[in-house]
Amino acid sequence: QVQLLESGGGLVQAGASLRLSCSASGRTFSGYTVTWYRRAPGKEREFVAVSTKNGQTYYTNSVEGRFTISRDDAQETVYLEMSRLNPKETAMYYCHMNQYWGTGTQVTVSA
Repeated sequence: QVQLLESGGGLVQAGASLRLSCSASGRTFSGYTVTWYRRAPGKEREFVAVSTKNGQTYYTNSVEGRFTISRDDAQETVYLEMSRLNPKETAMYYCHMNQYWGTGTQVTVSA
């Protein structure tokens, strides 16, 4: 059974950085597209960044230049490095691979 586990969230001040991790058990990330999403309170889930199985990366416009998605297939981990966070980015962050979702990690950015 595949399980995804996000970690690295926390409470930070505006302008700070965080690195989120998504680890997989039961299946390697190699050969799969992995995507980060987030859901802010009272809002719909939104796409944040993706690392495709072909090694390409894409970002939603609002995080372009501040967030970096990377993967270490040997470690079965995908990272989301976030910088210059702002309070509007307070959300639960989730990783997704194939049909699997993690349970999320909370990021709270205080003003």
